[in-house]
Amino acid sequence: MRRVDNPPNPFDTTCREYLEEPPRAALQIFEESAASIISANNSPDIPFNFSVNPYRGCQHACAYCYARTFHEYLNLGAGTDFDTKLVAKVNAPELLRRELSKPKYRGEHIHFSGITDCYQPIEASYRLTRRCLEVCHELQAPVSIITKSFLIVRDLDLLVEMNARAGVTVCISVPFADAAMCRSMEPGAPPPARRIEIIRRLADAGVSVGVLIAPIVPGLNDTQIPEILQRIAEAGAESACYTPVRLPGSVEAVFLKRMAQVMPLRYARVKERISAMRNGRLNETRFRARMRGTGVYWRTIQQMISVHRRRLGLSGGMPSVPRPAERQAERSQRPTQLSFNFHPDE
Repeated sequence: MRRVDNPPNPFDTTCREYLEEPPRAALQIFEESAASIISANNSPDIPFNFSVNPYRGCQHACAYCYARTFHEYLNLGAGTDFDTKLVAKVNAPELLRRELSKPKYRGEHIHFSGITDCYQPIEASYRLTRRCLEVCHELQAPVSIITKSFLIVRDLDLLVEMNARAGVTVCISVPFADAAMCRSMEPGAPPPARRIEIIRRLADAGVSVGVLIAPIVPGLNDTQIPEILQRIAEAGAESACYTPVRLPGSVEAVFLKRMAQVMPLRYARVKERISAMRNGRLNETRFRARMRGTGVYWRTIQQMISVHRRRLGLSGGMPSVPRPAERQAERSQRPTQLSFNFHPDE
Protein backbone atom coordinates (compact mmCIF):
# COMPACT_ATOMS: atom_id res chain seq x y z
CA MET A 1 0.00 0.00 0.00
CA ARG A 2 1.18 3.54 -0.66
CA ARG A 3 1.85 6.03 2.11
CA VAL A 4 -1.00 7.81 3.86
CA ASP A 5 -1.90 10.81 1.73
CA ASN A 6 -5.11 12.81 2.12
CA PRO A 7 -5.96 16.35 0.98
CA PRO A 8 -7.03 18.69 3.81
CA ASN A 9 -10.58 17.92 4.89
CA PRO A 10 -12.65 21.14 4.63
CA PHE A 11 -14.99 19.85 7.36
CA ASP A 12 -12.18 19.12 9.84
CA THR A 13 -10.81 21.99 11.94
CA THR A 14 -7.76 20.00 13.01
CA CYS A 15 -4.57 20.27 10.95
CA ARG A 16 -2.20 17.29 11.02
CA GLU A 17 1.31 17.16 9.63
CA TYR A 18 3.69 14.22 9.82
CA LEU A 19 7.08 15.11 11.26
CA GLU A 20 8.60 12.10 9.52
CA GLU A 21 7.67 10.04 6.49
CA PRO A 22 3.96 9.13 6.70
CA PRO A 23 3.12 5.50 7.51
CA ARG A 24 1.84 3.04 4.97
CA ALA A 25 -1.93 2.94 4.56
CA ALA A 26 -3.27 -0.31 6.01
CA LEU A 27 -6.70 -1.66 5.12
CA GLN A 28 -9.26 -1.09 7.87
CA ILE A 29 -12.87 -2.21 7.74
CA PHE A 30 -15.52 -0.70 9.98
CA GLU A 31 -18.96 -2.21 10.45
CA GLU A 32 -21.94 0.11 10.60
CA SER A 33 -25.57 -0.47 11.55
CA ALA A 34 -27.07 2.04 9.16
CA ALA A 35 -30.28 3.93 9.88
CA SER A 36 -31.42 3.75 6.24
CA ILE A 37 -30.27 2.11 3.02
CA ILE A 38 -32.27 3.56 0.10
CA SER A 39 -31.08 6.99 -1.04
CA ALA A 40 -33.51 9.18 -2.97
CA ASN A 41 -32.11 11.24 -5.82
CA ASN A 42 -33.53 14.49 -7.13
CA SER A 43 -30.70 15.52 -9.44
CA PRO A 44 -31.66 15.99 -13.10
CA ASP A 45 -28.19 14.73 -14.06
CA ILE A 46 -28.63 11.23 -12.61
CA PRO A 47 -30.67 8.57 -14.44
CA PHE A 48 -32.16 6.84 -11.39
CA ASN A 49 -34.39 7.88 -8.50
CA PHE A 50 -33.39 5.38 -5.82
CA SER A 51 -30.04 3.78 -5.04
CA VAL A 52 -28.51 1.33 -2.58
CA ASN A 53 -24.88 1.51 -1.43
CA PRO A 54 -23.87 -1.32 0.94
CA TYR A 55 -20.36 0.13 1.42
CA ARG A 56 -18.59 3.44 2.02
CA GLY A 57 -15.13 3.91 0.53
CA CYS A 58 -13.76 1.73 -2.25
CA GLN A 59 -10.73 -0.52 -2.66
CA HIS A 60 -10.58 0.16 -6.39
CA ALA A 61 -8.80 3.42 -5.48
CA CYS A 62 -9.69 5.19 -8.73
CA ALA A 63 -7.94 8.58 -8.72
CA TYR A 64 -10.86 10.38 -10.36
CA CYS A 65 -13.69 8.98 -8.20
CA TYR A 66 -16.22 11.73 -7.44
CA ALA A 67 -17.35 9.82 -4.33
CA ARG A 68 -14.12 10.58 -2.48
CA THR A 69 -15.59 13.74 -0.99
CA PHE A 70 -18.29 11.73 0.80
CA HIS A 71 -15.61 10.22 3.03
CA GLU A 72 -14.89 13.67 4.40
CA TYR A 73 -18.36 13.72 5.98
CA LEU A 74 -17.14 10.82 8.14
CA ASN A 75 -14.19 12.94 9.36
CA LEU A 76 -11.89 10.88 7.13
CA GLY A 77 -9.73 11.85 4.17
CA ALA A 78 -10.55 11.79 0.46
CA GLY A 79 -7.18 10.22 -0.43
CA THR A 80 -5.83 6.99 1.00
CA ASP A 81 -8.54 7.00 3.68
CA PHE A 82 -11.14 6.52 0.96
CA ASP A 83 -9.17 3.60 -0.49
CA THR A 84 -8.36 1.82 2.77
CA LYS A 85 -10.82 2.85 5.51
CA LEU A 86 -13.95 1.08 4.37
CA VAL A 87 -17.36 0.89 5.98
CA ALA A 88 -19.67 -2.10 5.58
CA LYS A 89 -23.36 -1.48 6.30
CA VAL A 90 -23.91 -4.88 7.83
CA ASN A 91 -27.67 -4.48 8.23
CA ALA A 92 -28.23 -3.37 4.61
CA PRO A 93 -30.27 -6.44 3.51
CA GLU A 94 -32.61 -6.20 6.51
CA LEU A 95 -33.12 -2.48 5.97
CA LEU A 96 -33.79 -3.00 2.28
CA ARG A 97 -36.39 -5.68 2.99
CA ARG A 98 -38.13 -3.36 5.43
CA GLU A 99 -38.21 -0.46 2.96
CA LEU A 100 -39.36 -2.51 -0.03
CA SER A 101 -42.11 -4.13 2.04
CA LYS A 102 -43.75 -0.81 2.81
CA PRO A 103 -46.96 0.08 0.91
CA LYS A 104 -45.34 3.29 -0.35
CA TYR A 105 -42.95 1.26 -2.52
CA ARG A 106 -44.59 1.18 -5.95
CA GLY A 107 -42.16 -0.88 -8.01
CA GLU A 108 -39.56 1.80 -8.82
CA HIS A 109 -36.27 0.33 -9.96
CA ILE A 110 -33.42 0.22 -7.46
CA HIS A 111 -29.94 1.18 -8.58
CA PHE A 112 -26.82 -0.36 -7.04
CA SER A 113 -23.53 1.58 -6.88
CA GLY A 114 -24.65 5.16 -6.94
CA ILE A 115 -21.60 6.09 -4.86
CA THR A 116 -19.04 3.29 -4.48
CA ASP A 117 -18.74 -0.06 -6.25
CA CYS A 118 -21.11 -2.58 -4.68
CA TYR A 119 -18.85 -5.42 -5.91
CA GLN A 120 -15.55 -4.12 -4.57
CA PRO A 121 -13.28 -6.86 -3.10
CA ILE A 122 -14.71 -6.91 0.44
CA GLU A 123 -18.05 -8.01 -1.04
CA ALA A 124 -16.45 -11.43 -1.50
CA SER A 125 -16.50 -11.81 2.29
CA TYR A 126 -19.47 -9.69 3.39
CA ARG A 127 -21.87 -10.67 0.56
CA LEU A 128 -24.05 -7.65 1.35
CA THR A 129 -24.73 -6.91 -2.31
CA ARG A 130 -25.68 -10.51 -2.98
CA ARG A 131 -28.07 -10.54 -0.02
CA CYS A 132 -29.61 -7.20 -1.07
CA LEU A 133 -30.16 -8.53 -4.58
CA GLU A 134 -31.84 -11.61 -3.13
CA VAL A 135 -34.25 -9.29 -1.31
CA CYS A 136 -34.99 -7.44 -4.55
CA HIS A 137 -35.55 -10.75 -6.33
CA GLU A 138 -37.93 -12.02 -3.64
CA LEU A 139 -39.92 -8.79 -3.58
CA GLN A 140 -39.81 -8.42 -7.38
CA ALA A 141 -38.02 -5.09 -7.45
CA PRO A 142 -36.38 -4.27 -10.81
CA VAL A 143 -32.67 -3.52 -10.47
CA SER A 144 -29.85 -1.77 -12.32
CA ILE A 145 -26.18 -2.19 -11.42
CA ILE A 146 -22.97 -0.34 -12.27
CA THR A 147 -19.68 -2.06 -11.49
CA LYS A 148 -16.18 -2.67 -12.79
CA SER A 149 -15.62 -5.80 -10.69
CA PHE A 150 -15.38 -9.36 -11.98
CA LEU A 151 -17.00 -10.45 -8.72
CA ILE A 152 -20.41 -9.81 -10.27
CA VAL A 153 -19.94 -13.05 -12.22
CA ARG A 154 -20.30 -14.89 -8.90
CA ASP A 155 -23.95 -13.80 -8.85
CA LEU A 156 -24.76 -14.67 -12.45
CA ASP A 157 -27.24 -17.35 -11.36
CA LEU A 158 -29.18 -14.80 -9.34
CA LEU A 159 -29.05 -12.15 -12.06
CA VAL A 160 -30.49 -14.58 -14.60
CA GLU A 161 -33.38 -15.38 -12.26
CA MET A 162 -33.97 -11.70 -11.54
CA ASN A 163 -33.93 -10.90 -15.23
CA ALA A 164 -36.71 -13.42 -15.86
CA ARG A 165 -38.87 -12.23 -12.98
CA ALA A 166 -38.65 -8.49 -12.29
CA GLY A 167 -35.90 -7.31 -14.62
CA VAL A 168 -32.23 -6.39 -14.22
CA THR A 169 -29.70 -4.53 -16.30
CA VAL A 170 -25.95 -4.25 -15.73
CA CYS A 171 -23.55 -1.51 -16.75
CA ILE A 172 -19.82 -2.26 -16.78
CA SER A 173 -17.47 0.69 -16.33
CA VAL A 174 -14.68 0.55 -18.94
CA PRO A 175 -12.83 3.88 -19.24
CA PHE A 176 -9.51 2.42 -20.44
CA ALA A 177 -8.35 -0.03 -23.09
CA ASP A 178 -4.70 0.25 -22.07
CA ALA A 179 -3.96 -2.04 -19.10
CA ALA A 180 -0.95 -0.07 -17.87
CA MET A 181 -2.86 3.21 -17.81
CA CYS A 182 -5.77 1.51 -16.12
CA ARG A 183 -3.47 0.18 -13.40
CA SER A 184 -2.05 3.65 -12.83
CA MET A 185 -5.42 5.37 -12.44
CA GLU A 186 -7.49 2.47 -11.06
CA PRO A 187 -4.90 0.42 -9.14
CA GLY A 188 -7.38 -1.76 -7.27
CA ALA A 189 -9.75 -2.50 -10.16
CA PRO A 190 -9.65 -5.38 -12.66
CA PRO A 191 -7.80 -4.81 -15.96
CA PRO A 192 -9.78 -4.01 -19.12
CA ALA A 193 -9.60 -7.57 -20.48
CA ARG A 194 -11.24 -8.87 -17.34
CA ARG A 195 -14.11 -6.41 -17.70
CA ILE A 196 -14.64 -7.41 -21.32
CA GLU A 197 -14.99 -10.97 -20.09
CA ILE A 198 -17.72 -9.83 -17.67
CA ILE A 199 -19.66 -8.38 -20.60
CA ARG A 200 -19.30 -11.60 -22.56
CA ARG A 201 -20.53 -13.78 -19.72
CA LEU A 202 -23.50 -11.57 -18.92
CA ALA A 203 -24.52 -11.29 -22.57
CA ASP A 204 -24.20 -15.04 -23.12
CA ALA A 205 -26.51 -15.58 -20.13
CA GLY A 206 -29.12 -13.24 -21.58
CA VAL A 207 -28.66 -10.40 -19.11
CA SER A 208 -28.94 -6.91 -20.61
CA VAL A 209 -25.50 -5.32 -20.40
CA GLY A 210 -24.21 -1.92 -21.44
CA VAL A 211 -20.97 -0.04 -20.91
CA LEU A 212 -20.20 3.25 -19.22
CA ILE A 213 -17.07 4.90 -20.63
CA ALA A 214 -16.51 7.16 -17.68
CA PRO A 215 -14.86 9.29 -16.97
CA ILE A 216 -13.55 10.47 -20.29
CA VAL A 217 -10.43 12.49 -19.48
CA PRO A 218 -9.45 14.63 -22.49
CA GLY A 219 -5.81 14.10 -23.32
CA LEU A 220 -5.65 10.85 -21.35
CA ASN A 221 -8.07 8.15 -22.45
CA ASP A 222 -10.06 9.74 -25.29
CA THR A 223 -7.87 8.13 -27.97
CA GLN A 224 -8.73 4.71 -26.54
CA ILE A 225 -12.47 5.07 -27.09
CA PRO A 226 -12.64 3.44 -30.56
CA GLU A 227 -10.83 0.35 -29.24
CA ILE A 228 -13.10 0.20 -26.18
CA LEU A 229 -16.22 0.39 -28.36
CA GLN A 230 -14.91 -2.28 -30.72
CA ARG A 231 -14.09 -4.69 -27.90
CA ILE A 232 -17.35 -4.25 -26.00
CA ALA A 233 -19.41 -4.69 -29.17
CA GLU A 234 -17.62 -7.94 -29.95
CA ALA A 235 -18.27 -9.10 -26.38
CA GLY A 236 -22.03 -8.55 -26.69
CA ALA A 237 -22.72 -5.16 -25.10
CA GLU A 238 -25.96 -3.56 -26.27
CA SER A 239 -25.07 0.06 -25.67
CA ALA A 240 -22.44 2.54 -24.57
CA CYS A 241 -22.76 5.83 -22.73
CA TYR A 242 -20.19 8.26 -21.40
CA THR A 243 -19.55 11.25 -19.16
CA PRO A 244 -16.64 13.69 -18.83
CA VAL A 245 -14.39 13.64 -15.80
CA ARG A 246 -15.60 15.51 -12.71
CA LEU A 247 -13.23 16.80 -10.04
CA PRO A 248 -15.37 18.08 -7.16
CA GLY A 249 -13.74 19.31 -3.96
CA SER A 250 -10.74 17.29 -2.80
CA VAL A 251 -11.00 14.94 -5.79
CA GLU A 252 -9.14 17.54 -7.83
CA ALA A 253 -6.10 17.34 -5.53
CA VAL A 254 -6.11 13.53 -5.51
CA PHE A 255 -6.43 13.27 -9.29
CA LEU A 256 -3.83 15.89 -10.14
CA LYS A 257 -1.31 14.45 -7.68
CA ARG A 258 -1.78 10.97 -9.14
CA MET A 259 -1.33 12.35 -12.65
CA ALA A 260 1.87 14.14 -11.65
CA GLN A 261 3.22 10.96 -10.07
CA VAL A 262 2.40 8.37 -12.70
CA MET A 263 2.15 10.39 -15.93
CA PRO A 264 4.17 13.60 -15.48
CA LEU A 265 4.59 14.13 -19.23
CA ARG A 266 0.82 14.16 -19.76
CA TYR A 267 0.01 16.26 -16.70
CA ALA A 268 0.01 19.72 -18.30
CA ARG A 269 -1.88 18.61 -21.41
CA VAL A 270 -4.59 16.80 -19.45
CA LYS A 271 -5.07 19.71 -17.07
CA GLU A 272 -5.30 22.16 -19.98
CA ARG A 273 -7.88 20.08 -21.85
CA ILE A 274 -10.05 19.52 -18.80
CA SER A 275 -9.99 23.27 -18.24
CA ALA A 276 -10.98 23.89 -21.87
CA MET A 277 -13.87 21.45 -21.49
CA ARG A 278 -15.03 23.21 -18.30
CA ASN A 279 -14.94 26.84 -19.48
CA GLY A 280 -11.62 27.58 -17.82
CA ARG A 281 -12.25 25.62 -14.64
CA LEU A 282 -11.40 22.07 -13.61
CA ASN A 283 -14.88 21.28 -12.33
CA GLU A 284 -18.49 22.25 -12.92
CA THR A 285 -20.99 22.07 -10.04
CA ARG A 286 -24.19 23.34 -11.64
CA PHE A 287 -27.06 20.94 -12.26
CA ARG A 288 -27.58 20.13 -15.95
CA ALA A 289 -24.00 21.23 -16.66
CA ARG A 290 -21.77 19.16 -14.38
CA MET A 291 -22.15 15.98 -16.46
CA ARG A 292 -21.59 17.76 -19.78
CA GLY A 293 -18.51 19.04 -21.53
CA THR A 294 -18.07 22.10 -23.72
CA GLY A 295 -15.65 23.32 -26.35
CA VAL A 296 -14.33 22.15 -29.70
CA TYR A 297 -12.23 19.30 -28.36
CA TRP A 298 -15.11 17.82 -26.39
CA ARG A 299 -17.47 18.08 -29.37
CA THR A 300 -14.88 16.19 -31.41
CA ILE A 301 -14.93 13.40 -28.83
CA GLN A 302 -18.72 13.28 -28.99
CA GLN A 303 -18.70 13.05 -32.77
CA MET A 304 -16.12 10.27 -32.68
CA ILE A 305 -18.24 8.25 -30.25
CA SER A 306 -21.37 8.73 -32.37
CA VAL A 307 -19.59 7.54 -35.52
CA HIS A 308 -18.19 4.40 -33.92
CA ARG A 309 -21.42 3.52 -32.13
CA ARG A 310 -23.32 3.67 -35.40
CA ARG A 311 -20.65 1.57 -37.12
CA LEU A 312 -20.80 -1.09 -34.41
CA GLY A 313 -24.56 -1.08 -33.89
CA LEU A 314 -24.37 0.17 -30.31
CA SER A 315 -27.14 2.34 -28.95
CA GLY A 316 -26.62 5.36 -26.74
CA GLY A 317 -27.53 5.26 -23.09
CA MET A 318 -28.18 2.06 -21.21
CA PRO A 319 -30.62 -0.75 -21.98
CA SER A 320 -33.92 -0.38 -20.17
CA VAL A 321 -34.77 -2.85 -17.44
CA PRO A 322 -36.85 -5.47 -19.27
CA ARG A 323 -40.47 -6.12 -18.38
CA PRO A 324 -41.16 -9.88 -18.59
CA ALA A 325 -44.52 -10.73 -20.13
CA GLU A 326 -45.77 -12.51 -17.02
CA ARG A 327 -45.32 -9.29 -15.03
CA GLN A 328 -46.96 -6.88 -17.47
CA ALA A 329 -50.45 -7.06 -16.01
CA GLU A 330 -49.32 -6.39 -12.47
CA ARG A 331 -46.94 -3.60 -13.51
CA SER A 332 -49.72 -1.82 -15.38
CA GLN A 333 -51.47 -1.33 -12.03
CA ARG A 334 -48.63 0.64 -10.48
CA PRO A 335 -46.33 3.35 -11.85
CA THR A 336 -42.71 2.34 -12.38
CA GLN A 337 -39.53 4.14 -13.30
CA LEU A 338 -37.56 1.56 -15.25
CA SER A 339 -35.47 3.20 -17.94
CA PHE A 340 -31.74 3.59 -17.42
CA ASN A 341 -30.64 5.93 -20.14
CA PHE A 342 -27.48 7.86 -19.38
CA HIS A 343 -26.15 10.06 -22.14
CA PRO A 344 -26.34 13.65 -20.85
CA ASP A 345 -24.39 15.04 -23.79
CA GLU A 346 -26.93 13.91 -26.38
